[in-house]
Amino acid sequence: MNVWNHLRKDPWALTGAIVVLVFVLAAVFAPLMTGINGQNPYSYHLGALDDNGSPKGWGGGISWQHWFGVEPLTGRDLFSIVVYGGRVSITVGVLATVISVAIGVLVGLTAGYFGGWYDRIMSRVIDVMLGFPSLIFMISLTAIVAASFPRPVLMVLIIGFFGWPAVARVVRGQVLSLRQRTFVVASEAMGAGSNHVLWRQLLPNVGSTIIVYATILIPSMIGTEAALSFLGVGVPPPTPSWGRTIGNAIAWFSTDPFYLIFPGAALFLITLGFNAFGDGLRDALDPRVNRRRSRRRRGSSGTRESGPTEGQPLATDGVAAQEHPPTPSPEVAG
Repeated sequence: MNVWNHLRKDPWALTGAIVVLVFVLAAVFAPLMTGINGQNPYSYHLGALDDNGSPKGWGGGISWQHWFGVEPLTGRDLFSIVVYGGRVSITVGVLATVISVAIGVLVGLTAGYFGGWYDRIMSRVIDVMLGFPSLIFMISLTAIVAASFPRPVLMVLIIGFFGWPAVARVVRGQVLSLRQRTFVVASEAMGAGSNHVLWRQLLPNVGSTIIVYATILIPSMIGTEAALSFLGVGVPPPTPSWGRTIGNAIAWFSTDPFYLIFPGAALFLITLGFNAFGDGLRDALDPRVNRRRSRRRRGSSGTRESGPTEGQPLATDGVAAQEHPPTPSPEVAG
């Protein structure tokens, strides 16, 4: 409830959440949205093009039938392409994030808890993976994999695999600071096994960090999918894709700038929305930020309700600390 109250009072985070929700709903209900004007991303409307293949009319052919205009050379409805392209980008971004977080949490938890030679080896693997030119390897791998293999699945696996080292490094750092805490030492002293400590003690205490990092990681994954499609190694045509549409639109920018503006704006907004929501969620889940806000609220309310009379000394920090003792941290309470 405190998290929701904080997000509700943060206009930046709330706006980001609304933007993300709008894009997700548009991707889920893409057939209903594009069916309002009777369009889909696969029908050709050659009558909407002139002899040079450029859209007729203002704004790349914007009309009641084509809200974003049409695609040059094919005449496909650009609104449908943008909406259906969100399906591919969001699905690939979310699933790739799930894979990266799953691998990263597993490696980070075990490396930070067990330490020793295992931690040293995994730390070197993480360093190598972070310094590896992942985009070049992704391009090469997608080029040599058989065309019969589903491209969206391939992109999820490749992008997800190269995203786990950053997650593992963050989780490992958190676990290193938690494994010497009292609640972990007490659990081990009472005979708790490694599985219990890892999954029942450490994992819940890094859960907020994982959630926040995953939220911020999704737009990075969406951007990677768009980059691969931009370079021509993503999902094959005619499957709609923001990255491939942006790549095709560059050559038409001088004659039809809206062909680039609409998919570019969609990619920009979804990325900005996830980042804004992730920043707000990080602040909402940070106990230090919450404690500072609580102290400020208590101080301001105390001043308003019972301010000091003339000649009365102000309360010192020590008295305030005695009247409002700090609450125990969730780790110690666990």
